[in-house]
Amino acid sequence: MEGIDFSKRENELIFIYTLPSYLEDNWVEFRLEEKMEVAFKKTFYFTEKDRIIGEGDFDEDLDSDVSINESNDKGIVSLDDPFSLDDSSFLLNESEENGSNEFLFGVKLDHYYKLNSDVLKTKNDFYFHESINFHVRHFVAETRISILAFIDRLINEDVYIGGDRYGAMPLEAYEKMIKDFPTTHDKKLYAQARVSSTIKNYFESTEDAEFKFNAYRNKKESVTGTDLIKTFKEYELEKYDTILEKLIKMLKSEESYSEDKWQDEILQIICLLYPKYIFTFKTVYLNIEGKSRRFLDFMLVDSEGNIDVIEIKKPFQNSIMNKGQYRNNYIPHKDLTGTIMQLEKYIFHLNRYGAAGEKNLTLRYRNDLPHGLEISITSPKGFVIMGRNDNLNKEQKSDFEIIKRKYKNVIDIITYDDLLRRLRFTIEQIKKI
Repeated sequence: MEGIDFSKRENELIFIYTLPSYLEDNWVEFRLEEKMEVAFKKTFYFTEKDRIIGEGDFDEDLDSDVSINESNDKGIVSLDDPFSLDDSSFLLNESEENGSNEFLFGVKLDHYYKLNSDVLKTKNDFYFHESINFHVRHFVAETRISILAFIDRLINEDVYIGGDRYGAMPLEAYEKMIKDFPTTHDKKLYAQARVSSTIKNYFESTEDAEFKFNAYRNKKESVTGTDLIKTFKEYELEKYDTILEKLIKMLKSEESYSEDKWQDEILQIICLLYPKYIFTFKTVYLNIEGKSRRFLDFMLVDSEGNIDVIEIKKPFQNSIMNKGQYRNNYIPHKDLTGTIMQLEKYIFHLNRYGAAGEKNLTLRYRNDLPHGLEISITSPKGFVIMGRNDNLNKEQKSDFEIIKRKYKNVIDIITYDDLLRRLRFTIEQIKKI
């Protein structure tokens, strides 16, 4: 039966090719004689110098007229002209009598087999750990692609597979990569999808090959990388636990904080809870209608340069909803309505500031911004951080939610109890991972 196998002998890795039983002639011999090289599966390229010759092949005591069917007591046939193309003059050793051809493929160095880069036609050297049970699938993909040659084109360094050497690719990862190599069926579906995406614009009967290809790919196991959530689980828990503890302490001793100090520390917490914002600027002055005036207490900038505004108030107990009702409805406290009005005015003037404002802000804060990042005023959003709502009754909470939803498209109203809940839910969710 035809096939490729590998054998470990002392410090050598041997490539063994077994001829199919239906062939009478050794085509490998002919190829080495005629082409000086023999190729297997477009991956292994051996020359005569790589070939392993059995002992007794050059026994000069044997008669030169011995035919291919004659043998000595060792079972080895030897001819005076071992490389003749004549059917009766093949060089045969014991393995060749069984239709096998053997070549030196690698040499063991420090627990790794260094593969012959000339055989693989690679610029880099490849090392496989001695514990690996070699199989042709480690080197040839289903579509007759040389896996190592494919890797070789993508890197510029020697490669170690398996073992515990620092920097070595784990064997499990290597075999997973092999499993994910595109098959002939993959290539066929991909080609159909590419053609279909073009001709469907002209022919209504075109089969939706794109859908078929995507459905097929979705069924296949996706490549999985490092689970970042698990990797940073302990760090994230410590981070959110620290923030929660700090916020609780602040709320218990709010009287000891000045307004400015309170705002600065709450702003740090907001940036940690909303990582989209990478910069914050305090006391932002804008030139509105030719007049320079203090305008924004705080300006938030995200990674795209878009800006939002935020108002931070200390958590006075009764600053959210009035205790009394108006026509059976609880109405917002004047502190809340005043803050909302202030933010709406900020957003109104920011939108009027337009392109000129974007340029002015970019120039003013260019030393604080990353190179190339420009301020963009695109439908700014507002945040209000103030008050407590756990002390509200059911009807007050319901009416407060209506107020929050009314302004949701422009302003997020967040109480300190909302922040506490968000932190506790986040910590609880991380612990479940």
